[in-house]
Amino acid sequence: MSSPPPGAPGARAARAVLDVAGHAPLRATARAALLEALDQGWADPRRLFAEGRRARLLLDGAREALAESLGARPDELDLVPTHTLALHGAVRSVARGRRRTGADVVVSAVERAALHHAAAFAAAAGGGDVRTVGVDADGRVDPELFAAVVREDAAVAVLQHANGEVGTRQPVDDVHEAMRRAGVPLLVDVGASVGHVDIGRAGDVMVADAGDWGGPPLGVVVTRTGVRRSPDWPQDDERWSPGGVHVPVALAAAVALQEAVAQRAAADTHRRALVDVVRRRVAAEVPDVQIVGDPVDRLPHVVTFSCLYVDGEAIVDRLDRAGFGVGSGSACTSSTLEPSHVLAAMGVLTQGNVRLCLPHDVAPADVHRFCDVLPGAVAEVRAALGA
Repeated sequence: MSSPPPGAPGARAARAVLDVAGHAPLRATARAALLEALDQGWADPRRLFAEGRRARLLLDGAREALAESLGARPDELDLVPTHTLALHGAVRSVARGRRRTGADVVVSAVERAALHHAAAFAAAAGGGDVRTVGVDADGRVDPELFAAVVREDAAVAVLQHANGEVGTRQPVDDVHEAMRRAGVPLLVDVGASVGHVDIGRAGDVMVADAGDWGGPPLGVVVTRTGVRRSPDWPQDDERWSPGGVHVPVALAAAVALQEAVAQRAAADTHRRALVDVVRRRVAAEVPDVQIVGDPVDRLPHVVTFSCLYVDGEAIVDRLDRAGFGVGSGSACTSSTLEPSHVLAAMGVLTQGNVRLCLPHDVAPADVHRFCDVLPGAVAEVRAALGA
């Protein structure tokens, strides 16, 4: 029995995943590289026999490609199995490396939860405190305020390159200059930006996420020459990533990043225009809605809005049943169903939040169809809640 045509009674809506933050679909080129490397690079790259040497060549090639794409030298780059582990390890090791200078860790209020947790852990381990810098209504720090919070006795300062929840870009270069004057290293989370926008040098330490640019899960840490780090974990041959990483994963991540960088300009134009469509149509067609984040100085593929009188999980579920995979800022700490700390820090509406993080090859028809369905979905959820 054949399925009914799309739009007919009983037809199932085509799926469109419109939130791929941190877990984008694996690019075809990366998948091909991964499969090839599973055959050619399966051996332990520390072994001296032929298969091990071949794996080492593949791993070294991946490191060189990643470093080139990130504007770094291969010896400045470390690979870690996940982005979260990379963030944790970078904060802890930089803070410990500067323990004779101070123990306080400075973070912006809108950093991802993993960084807030790492900052609290590292500061407590050294007998210091966490100093949190507030943001404006767009989610952006003031460089002068950030500099005022940082003193010379701080161990490390942490600032995202751009916010993956609302898209707002941070004044990283201005903050970095202030940190240089204070003599405090700046760690920049570039997890939401790499492969989507040019990140420049991005501080003294930067941590990237291969899963966000269409590679397999892998954390990448770049530590510029002169930054002191000291691990607080047991000694291992792989000092910054005990046990090392899977060679095929590293190679696939490098291939994916090379492609993302090569296609970045076209992907920016494509997705920025679609985000503009979403911002315009949501504001015009959904009553009692607030679109958050900077409308111009932002990531090209992220848009977030909040709907009054709507529960975030309820609207995500309703849209999922309509065939759309979207995120919700209110699920930022989904294990506790707490409102988004990012939206709260911005002082904007936290309930009924919907986030889109568009894949590089998103179909315009899917975005327009989402905009067609959204007003009715919000009205249905509001009616169910008696709003």
